[in-house]
Amino acid sequence: MLELMICSLVTIVPDYLYRRYGQGKRFGKEITFFSVWYELRWGITGCLMLTVSLITLIFYFHPSTSSATLYFRTVPILPEGSGRVAEVKIGFSAPVKKGDVLFTLDSSKQQAALETAQRKVAEVDAMMQTAQADVVKAEAQVGEAKANYQQAKDELEVKSELQRRNPGIVPQRDIDKLQVLVDQRQSGIDAANAARQAAALQVSTSLPAQKASAEAARDQAQVDLDKTIVRAGVNGRVEQFLVRPGDVVNQLMRPAGVLIPEEAGRKVLQAGFGQIEAQVMQTGMVAEATCMSKPWVIIPMVITTVQDYIAAGQFRSGEQLLEAQNAVKPGTILVFLEPLYKGGLDGVTPGSSCIVNAYTSNHEEVSAKDTPAGRRFVLHAIDAVGLVHALLLRIQALLLPIQTLVLSGH
Repeated sequence: MLELMICSLVTIVPDYLYRRYGQGKRFGKEITFFSVWYELRWGITGCLMLTVSLITLIFYFHPSTSSATLYFRTVPILPEGSGRVAEVKIGFSAPVKKGDVLFTLDSSKQQAALETAQRKVAEVDAMMQTAQADVVKAEAQVGEAKANYQQAKDELEVKSELQRRNPGIVPQRDIDKLQVLVDQRQSGIDAANAARQAAALQVSTSLPAQKASAEAARDQAQVDLDKTIVRAGVNGRVEQFLVRPGDVVNQLMRPAGVLIPEEAGRKVLQAGFGQIEAQVMQTGMVAEATCMSKPWVIIPMVITTVQDYIAAGQFRSGEQLLEAQNAVKPGTILVFLEPLYKGGLDGVTPGSSCIVNAYTSNHEEVSAKDTPAGRRFVLHAIDAVGLVHALLLRIQALLLPIQTLVLSGH
């Protein structure tokens, strides 16, 4: 309607002024309800053509969309396992900090496992002390075996020397017995050394490995016990927290609630533009937005990202072939916009609906010396008609509260 009114000012109005004052024709006389088309045919035709051209020019080079929202991510509140709720620390809705306890699960099984693991560590420590005593005992046995060996060896040497000096004074059988005894005492030393080495290995290798395994089992039991305490992963606000003591929660069927991060939906605005504007939408374009949660305010924005893909073409591999007719609703070009000035989105509630206008700028090409004069004029005209769209956005911003009231039924 605004485009039609603007175009009529330079087409129908001059045509009427010429008919009225140039040709002397008046309404109700020469110009009637039945002759208005014939008398003002040039102005009406020019107005319609100019209006269509202006609308096409505006909506192509300065696209607008009402499919704009401050999307925000949510974090489902879920335990890492499953169990029955034992205690709830917060209410239905509450602000939380990272690490705050939200609720706890029944931990009797985990506590029993932790107690068993701690007892196992204590048992290994006791075995370590026993093994150290066995090492001391084995060293004493080695000393005893060496003393017995030395005694047998000395006696063998004495009797052998006597036999050498006075043959026949010592029976050969006694010497043979002493030799066997020396060999036996040597075997006793080897056995004592082996026992001492086994005890030392028990202290230095086997028992430390058993203790490490027991400590790992204890740590695992502690981790399982800690999993029964569900904490907030980020700063934010908990909403729809309906879980109560006695409820069963798990990862697949029943989350406990929703955690909304603190800065979610307060920095970036997402908008979907028509596919026909795919060639126009560029990173760095200046835009304006107005939102229902902050009426009568125009927020300067800048496009930071233009998504290269349209969600309507997304599919997952399955057992059925794709049918193009199933994609009935055409997808949009998703763009991300950030405030041009710091704090531009302050006061805008995340999730609120917004209207966004984007404006094409040809300033650099117009300023270039090698741009032809005709093209400069056309580019100037394209940039100038963006003013009409800006006026439309401000009218929409004024009417947005009324539209909201009408849609809500008030």
